[in-house]
Amino acid sequence: MSRTERPGAGSAGPSTRPSARPTVEDVAARAGVSRGTVSRVVNGSPKVSAKAREAVESAVADLGYTPNQAARSLVTSRSDVIALVVPEGFERLRSEPYFADVIAGISDELASTDLQLLLTLVRTERERERLARYLTARRVDGLILASVRQGDPLPDQLERLGLPTVLGGRRSERETLSYVHGDNAGGARSAARHLAARGRTAVATITGPLDMEAAVARLAGYREALAEAGLTPEEALVAHGDFTEAGGYAAMRRLLAETPALDAVFCASDLTAVGALLALREAGRRVPEDVAVVGFDDSVIARSTEPPLTSVRQPTQSMGRLMARILIEEIAEPGRPRRQVTLPTELTVRASS
Repeated sequence: MSRTERPGAGSAGPSTRPSARPTVEDVAARAGVSRGTVSRVVNGSPKVSAKAREAVESAVADLGYTPNQAARSLVTSRSDVIALVVPEGFERLRSEPYFADVIAGISDELASTDLQLLLTLVRTERERERLARYLTARRVDGLILASVRQGDPLPDQLERLGLPTVLGGRRSERETLSYVHGDNAGGARSAARHLAARGRTAVATITGPLDMEAAVARLAGYREALAEAGLTPEEALVAHGDFTEAGGYAAMRRLLAETPALDAVFCASDLTAVGALLALREAGRRVPEDVAVVGFDDSVIARSTEPPLTSVRQPTQSMGRLMARILIEEIAEPGRPRRQVTLPTELTVRASS
């Protein structure tokens, strides 16, 4: 009797053929759980007991099991991609330490997951429309918006789509989406109180863009602290900036021209403070002898200025990690209550004040 052999089959029998790829059923049998439990563990669902999760993870490691991503995507309707949207240009992304720290924090949180991070810059209306089409096609499982402006239509679009979303900051105190931010008003209060406690009586401020709630809150905190100290927060001492070095430089020059008697300035970001320090140096004003300077963020920049910059520290890497963690939870458990988190800030005093 003859038999037909498959190409490559030899006389040694089945023992010489490569082992079949482990399946979900193999993992379930090894772990002593159901196929559904294996699927929940593999897909990151929190609805699994610690004992079952440990058994499945051990079986996965023993068998060398890896999920079939194509099949998994068809079953779960997930792409295993999250988008980080930065509504700024490349120069701002490159120069602003805040964004680098947030990205580092998000990457750290995703390192132990199968999620990929897609970074997208949105600068124009055309880019915004293209992103909206991409998101409508459900090519990502969720989105982190690194900073948000009050008139930005994207958060409302995301809410209508039902796409899990976490904001870095918020549009207002009435924000409906999940967000993570630092205590902007509290940090500004600590900065202005510090300057008043140093005996400064003409304390100016350079704001951030006032279509951002973070900048509005920092301005409010500055005004509150001066009022507490019995100092009048005069409008002539308020110069509007945009969180950039160039904006800080231009605003400081305006302040010196219009209120030359000022003896301190609270800058709404460290980059703003760098520009202010340059303008003060050019004007022959000594820091801190003539004008004390405080920034906000306590980024790496603050430690490299001359003199080193007093600054309000906000935990930006921790903010990035927490944004990613909240988003992962919302993806795994749709409909869960949204989380809105304010992290504490702390004044770090250096030689500039």
